[in-house]
Amino acid sequence: MPLVTISVLILLKYIPATAHLPLSRAAGVVAFGYAAFLALRLVQPEDAIVVEGGWAELRPSMVEYFACYGAAALAAILLFAVIFMGSAVDTTQLIATYLAVLLLAGGAIGIGMAGLFTNTAWDHRQVKHRTALGRETTLDWSDVRSVRPNWRGVTIAGTTGRITFSQFHGGAAQLAKHASNRARRNAETATKAFAV
Repeated sequence: MPLVTISVLILLKYIPATAHLPLSRAAGVVAFGYAAFLALRLVQPEDAIVVEGGWAELRPSMVEYFACYGAAALAAILLFAVIFMGSAVDTTQLIATYLAVLLLAGGAIGIGMAGLFTNTAWDHRQVKHRTALGRETTLDWSDVRSVRPNWRGVTIAGTTGRITFSQFHGGAAQLAKHASNRARRNAETATKAFAV
């Protein structure tokens, strides 16, 4: 996806209507962001952190911190440019920069709400998830029915609710594997119960 974005930005540079926009810089920012994403993904721990009481917890990764705070900082810098240097540039550039500020700020808020400010923990009996707004969902492992990846992360669905967590969190693969095993065991148990 980043390569497609970079290619589109470079192609737009050669269209007369958008030739005067700083699309080369935007392509450079996308390339730098993707390189940082790959580098930070390599240093991410794969195991969850065990806290007191035997609970394992997911931790936000450096990728999420970089994306959230980097997008917020870039939005602030661009907003500064819009406010203080807006009279010196073309109206089209001003509108494009303002739209970039809105998109970056929205992305930073979304990443923070969906990844940084949530808490997911599990033990041998249940899994708990608290959203950024404080809503808590608890699923017993015996109630887990399915585990599916989606665009927001990984969703664990049970009879009493569902929990979605970011696939970028440290320990996310460990939790997804554990939940998949529990869902498979629960399905086998249900099949055996119906067979008898």
